[in-house]
Amino acid sequence: MADGVARLTPQEAVIYLMVMASASDGAIRNEELRTIGRIVRSFPLFSDADENALVETAEACGALMSSKDGLHKVLEAAAAVLPDHLSETAYAAVVDVVTADETLDMTEIRVLELIRNALNVPDEGAQAIEHAARARHMTVDGAVS
Repeated sequence: MADGVARLTPQEAVIYLMVMASASDGAIRNEELRTIGRIVRSFPLFSDADENALVETAEACGALMSSKDGLHKVLEAAAAVLPDHLSETAYAAVVDVVTADETLDMTEIRVLELIRNALNVPDEGAQAIEHAARARHMTVDGAVS
């Protein structure tokens, strides 16, 4: 870390954001962990990533988050390395993770807002991503699971 900002790859930045968002409600649930793993296995962004390094990356994120101003350090580090064309991809990954446990509390909503702002995701893009996530969680009886 130089200048107090972690040096991440774009892939690590997205993993850090997913872990941070998952932990924002005080617990990282199994559904969220499975979703992070699925995203790393399926998003083209991670096609050359070492899935085995996921635990190491998540632990490094946890260490950074537990430091003074850790949440802001994660946001700053991610925003510093993610090119503009990956902002919505990163936000979509984060939304998938926080909606994986079928609940969304105020802390998670606030963290989504912080991530959206840090990555300069336009409102229209964020709304479309959130709408798509809601559609993916719809059940046969019309309820959002």
